[in-house]
Amino acid sequence: MTQLLDQVIDQLGQVILGKQHQLRLALACLLARGHLLIEDLPGVGKTTLAHALATVLGLHYQRIQFTSDLLPADILGVSIYDRDSGSFRFHPGPVFSNIVLADEINRATPKAQSALLEAMEEHQVSIEGETRPLPQPFFVIATQNPAHQVGTFPLPESQLDRFLMSIELGYPDNSAERQLLQGADRRKLLAGIEPVLSTAQLQELQAQVNAVHAADALLDYLQALLDYSRQSPHYQHGLSPRAGLALLHGAKAWSFLHDRDMVLPEDLQAVLPAVIGHRLQASNDQSEPLSSGERVQRMIASVPVT
Repeated sequence: MTQLLDQVIDQLGQVILGKQHQLRLALACLLARGHLLIEDLPGVGKTTLAHALATVLGLHYQRIQFTSDLLPADILGVSIYDRDSGSFRFHPGPVFSNIVLADEINRATPKAQSALLEAMEEHQVSIEGETRPLPQPFFVIATQNPAHQVGTFPLPESQLDRFLMSIELGYPDNSAERQLLQGADRRKLLAGIEPVLSTAQLQELQAQVNAVHAADALLDYLQALLDYSRQSPHYQHGLSPRAGLALLHGAKAWSFLHDRDMVLPEDLQAVLPAVIGHRLQASNDQSEPLSSGERVQRMIASVPVT
């Protein structure tokens, strides 16, 4: 099955050039049954990556363009009166898909953003007094522009915490950008992608990821990282138990992607920036605030591997 995952990475790498580490993180996030947040400037391939992931995994995909006038009903669905039957008929919204792309999620108001909270946590939505299950597997891939750009509404911490990972693509290096300039249009490449996995195969892989072994010593190291974040004066608040579970699940998926059946400390360290970067905020009393990457490196350097 790991050969299939290598094919997935190869297919994605034909569309998103020079970003192998980010592609592996994105795939690990989905294998761990998590949701993915991609934050970066417009035009670096955020939406293309989400579309490519859905296509290569063979999943039903819908895109929601978040705007300031978006309503929760535009996401969840609405009941419309059917004259022939004399009753209201529910028309499901785009959230009823395997992969939902919430494009530019921070351009919508908090009310619209919050429509995804129950879906992301419970894999169901409650509408008009009825709870409706979402299709399985279910993933949200959200993109957002940097908070300093005009017309953005920052995501609340409660919603950020529901994303297992947050990644940035960044600018391509010179070699990848030259290939991009000389190569085919990305839309044509997307149209040529063939699904590598079936839904059943993906769910089997997720079950195998969950079965990856985490030794007691590894859990000791994980708890030491959590304790450091909670006791350090460098952070506004420590990592939650949910963040600890996200770290463990992400590390299991990273280990599985590298064909290992047990989690190593290096696996935790590999996913640490993506899992805690959007959760861990620097304290306000620092004269020189650290970047997200610097905060993570400080934690790794301060907590010895036991």
